[in-house]
Amino acid sequence: MSQIARVVAAVALAGVAALAWADYPEKPVTLVVPFAAGGPSDKIARDLAEALRKPLGQTVVIENAVGAGGTIGSAKVARAAPDGYTLLVHHIGMATAPALYRKLAYKVPEDFETLGLINEAPSVVIGKPTLAASNFKELRQWISSSGGKVNLANAGLGSASHLCGLMLQSALKTNMTPVPYKGTAPAMTDLIGGQVDLMCEQATNAVPQIEGKKVKVYGITSLERLALPALKDTPTLAEAGLDEFNVQVWHGLYAPRGTPAAVLAKLNAALRAALKDPELIKREEALGLAVVTDGRLDPAGHRKFVEAEKNRWAKVIKDAGEYAD
Repeated sequence: MSQIARVVAAVALAGVAALAWADYPEKPVTLVVPFAAGGPSDKIARDLAEALRKPLGQTVVIENAVGAGGTIGSAKVARAAPDGYTLLVHHIGMATAPALYRKLAYKVPEDFETLGLINEAPSVVIGKPTLAASNFKELRQWISSSGGKVNLANAGLGSASHLCGLMLQSALKTNMTPVPYKGTAPAMTDLIGGQVDLMCEQATNAVPQIEGKKVKVYGITSLERLALPALKDTPTLAEAGLDEFNVQVWHGLYAPRGTPAAVLAKLNAALRAALKDPELIKREEALGLAVVTDGRLDPAGHRKFVEAEKNRWAKVIKDAGEYAD
């Protein structure tokens, strides 16, 4: 076969493949959430599912595949048929799992097609209501004088609160006693009750407790302040003395590796349309989340971002010496 004939054949095959997926999606699409129902990732996925219905022209359903810090649900999608009907909504844990878990049933990002970043939000450093410190400067002094006896709660290995806590200790050049829980709710309950001292938690989850004066808030982990009423007077940690401290919790959308290009293009277009939905934007902003509108909404930009986050957090986790079997 001549070179020209091979080119013509390749173009013809590409055309046939595109036609084969022209009617996608022809049935409901499933968004796998690797965390429990009712949590922040689940809420984000459900809001996104609703916003995706119109541009996809199909029902979008949620499946919670819980366990092992989000790795069970991620592995489920990595092994799923690459047909665009099983997708993954995952947060920052997508980039940190390779460093946290010695044995991982998938590779990041190699076993996934990146479809675009959805949103991002900072965390807040919060303390039990009886802490004497009234601002971050005083909190820092209290931590320094405690001799490492500060109890730092988190929602479990690989959770946003765990990762933020690692970065906080690294920035402060100090060690605290980690107290892991099976989720945000029990960790927050013990913080409110004074059984633990501090927690670094997503602003999304912490605002109700801050508004109710059930916890004290000391700083925001982004480089800019939040406009939420409960946090409008709260400084960033960078302002408070931790130069360039920036920890954002983000969510992205993924498909199994090998999903046809025509399907990926439709999914990215649907995601872009969903993130322009006024109702979705309103819900995200109410939670302190910013919808992504920059180059990370592009699959290539998303992939580059995940790689950068993977490298960034690998060093933090390695320095802390925290791993799962």
